[in-house]
Amino acid sequence: MAETRRDEQFSEYVVQRRTQLRRIAYLLCGDVHKAEDLVQTALMKLYVAWPRVQRTGNVDAYVRRILVNSGIDESRRPWRREEAGLEGLDPQAGQGPAVEDRTALMDALATLPLGQRRVVVLRHFLGMSIEETAGDLQCSPGTVKSQNSRALARLNDLLAPQFGAVGGNDR
Repeated sequence: MAETRRDEQFSEYVVQRRTQLRRIAYLLCGDVHKAEDLVQTALMKLYVAWPRVQRTGNVDAYVRRILVNSGIDESRRPWRREEAGLEGLDPQAGQGPAVEDRTALMDALATLPLGQRRVVVLRHFLGMSIEETAGDLQCSPGTVKSQNSRALARLNDLLAPQFGAVGGNDR
C-alpha cells in the first residue's frame, strides 16, 4: 500500500514538472535529445531517492542538481561530443519568442563556457537567487557573481547589435 502511494506521489510530481524539467535541461545542454536523456536520468535517480527527498521537502532543488551534475557527466563522455545527424527532426517548440530570436539566444548561450552557461540558466531563466544558484552548483556566491558577470558581458557583446543591451546586476 505504501509503495502504491509512493508511486502515485512520484507520478503526480512528474506530471506537474516534466515540461519545466525539459526546458531546464534544454537550456543547460542546447539539444532536445540530450535534454530528454538528462530528464530521464534525473527522474530515474529521483525515483530511487524519492522517499528521502520528499521528506526533506526540496524536491525541485534536488532534481535541478541532478540535471546540472548529469549534464556535466555527459559532457565529459567522448561519445557525447558527436553532433546529431538528423537535421530538421527536432520537435517544434511551443509559442514564445520568434524562431530567429531563440536561435540567436541559443547560439550565444552555446558560446559560453559550461559554468557560465549554467549560472545564466539558473539565475536568469529560472529566476533563482545567487545563494540558491551557488547551492545548486556547489560553489560560492562570489563564483556565481563573477561567472554571471562574465557571461552577461559576453552575451551583451553577442546580442546587443540585434536586441540592445542585456543583463542585470548581481550586486
